[in-house]
Amino acid sequence: MTASAYDVPPTVICEEAAGGVMILRHGLTIDPVEQTIPGRLRHWAEVRPDALFLTQEEQAITYGEAERRRREIAARLLGLPLSPDRPLAIVAENGIDHALMMLAATSIGLPVAVISPSYIAPGARPWAKFGQILDQITPGLIVSDQPEMLDAVLAGIGRDGPKAQPLTELDWLLAEPSVPAGDLAAAEASVGPDSVAKLLFTSGSTGQPKPVPNTQRMMVSNMQGLAALWPFLRERPPVSVDWLPWNHTFGGNCCFNITLWFGGHSHIDSGRPVPAAIGRSIEAIRRWRPTLYYNVPAGFESILPTLEADRAFAADFFGNLDFLFNAGAPLPPALRHRVEAASLAAAAAPPSFVAGWGATETAPFSTVLHFLQSHANNLGVPIPGTAIKLVPDGDRYELRVKGPNVMPGYWRDDRASAAAFDEDGFYRIGDAGRLADPHDPAAGILFDGRVAENFKLSTGTWVNVGALRLAVISACRKLVSDAVVTGEGKADIGLLLVLNEEACRLYLESAGHDLPAGSPACLHPAVRTRIEELIDAYNAEQMGSSTRISRFAVMERPPSLEQGEITDKAYINQRRTLALRADAVERLYA
Repeated sequence: MTASAYDVPPTVICEEAAGGVMILRHGLTIDPVEQTIPGRLRHWAEVRPDALFLTQEEQAITYGEAERRRREIAARLLGLPLSPDRPLAIVAENGIDHALMMLAATSIGLPVAVISPSYIAPGARPWAKFGQILDQITPGLIVSDQPEMLDAVLAGIGRDGPKAQPLTELDWLLAEPSVPAGDLAAAEASVGPDSVAKLLFTSGSTGQPKPVPNTQRMMVSNMQGLAALWPFLRERPPVSVDWLPWNHTFGGNCCFNITLWFGGHSHIDSGRPVPAAIGRSIEAIRRWRPTLYYNVPAGFESILPTLEADRAFAADFFGNLDFLFNAGAPLPPALRHRVEAASLAAAAAPPSFVAGWGATETAPFSTVLHFLQSHANNLGVPIPGTAIKLVPDGDRYELRVKGPNVMPGYWRDDRASAAAFDEDGFYRIGDAGRLADPHDPAAGILFDGRVAENFKLSTGTWVNVGALRLAVISACRKLVSDAVVTGEGKADIGLLLVLNEEACRLYLESAGHDLPAGSPACLHPAVRTRIEELIDAYNAEQMGSSTRISRFAVMERPPSLEQGEITDKAYINQRRTLALRADAVERLYA
């Protein structure tokens, strides 16, 4: 490991207000935003034209070539029926062509709606949610790496608007006339901090996905804040091997923008944190030796067996690494300890684990964990330039955010925009937290669930749904992949469980139970008995009704993306699922 992500100590300024409210700010500040993300491509094309920017499989593109192709694409896009009100829609996986199209459009003031391919997958049929997205954004052009599939979806939902154009073969675009150089320069000069660069969609974890305008100011201020916390990024251009999708704020605004802002190189990883695909990720790591590594907990768990078994690979990986960035969910302590042990064995030093917290509406960070800590759910401290308001909410705080990283409002939705901000202009992010140390705000903020998901039992006792859900999943030792918490207005807590079929099958094998051919393992009586035992053990350590489980049922059909029960991030929408499965809840309490 060549740099430490912990070199800059956390300093927090705490302002106390009426009603027990606190406002936290980092002691470091950032300059006013004057640059743009596409401007960094032009910068590096001048300073380091031959340096690698992106690689994918055996393809590669330098900063100089990327800037040349960006200009070529932008000069054609200007002649198409696109505008700030008729954005370009990209429905595609990560890729070099995706990056160039996105940078070309945003460099001339055309917003790009980056839409998850999951919305056009066969499992999303009849694609009503995709139709709703199109209604919201009214794109002037749609490009995709699956144009035939997308055209079939558009026909299936009765759309007569723009047809899908291929993203990877641009003959259709390059056949368009190029605008004069003066017009291109004028369009580029018109882009400023408040220009909308992207429309990214909320996950829908507490409602329907909403398009969120991400301005240049939002994204650039995030990069300026990270530069203040990790100055080594300016001295050592980062290298990453990354699969996290650009249609999500972390992949698109953290991983991608860090590479571009600091003149680094990102390999677009075709692997995934699943057994059939993790091998591709490991081979890419061997080849490119990343200095920054981003992943979700499942991703760290997937590469861990190789790190533990292959000492040379582990030494190469940890020895070149500046930090490991955990995203999406808290890293379980046991998993973190195994990663640390592998690093100590191979590189004689522990890795620097970092994390951050935010939302699509904050592009992405509101806080950053840039210091050593012992809590898996520590969100860190405010990123420089941003203020976090802590509003008392029972024995915790509702968290609200204000700063240049916060969206101006939702796209074409004045009502939702008005409801999103409080009287002081702080964004109501919907999460709750508490101080890790009530006497020292610099120790960080601990995540404490979602405000909207929580409910009261008939006794008046509040149930913290987020914390309870994570506790149950952990207690059930991989047999349970997710849980919906029931009991609002009831005397006790129940659960609707989503089981992990593969983990259930492995349990049955290890316990010596027969599984008839074609029978789902998750419905085997022995699995239910084992879950009952695990929940009983969990309950034995609980002190009150707000955390004790009295009943559960297994979901007979998985949560539906199309019906809004599950988001494209695979996060269960608790409220929506409870509403659609009211009969199951009623049977649970019968």
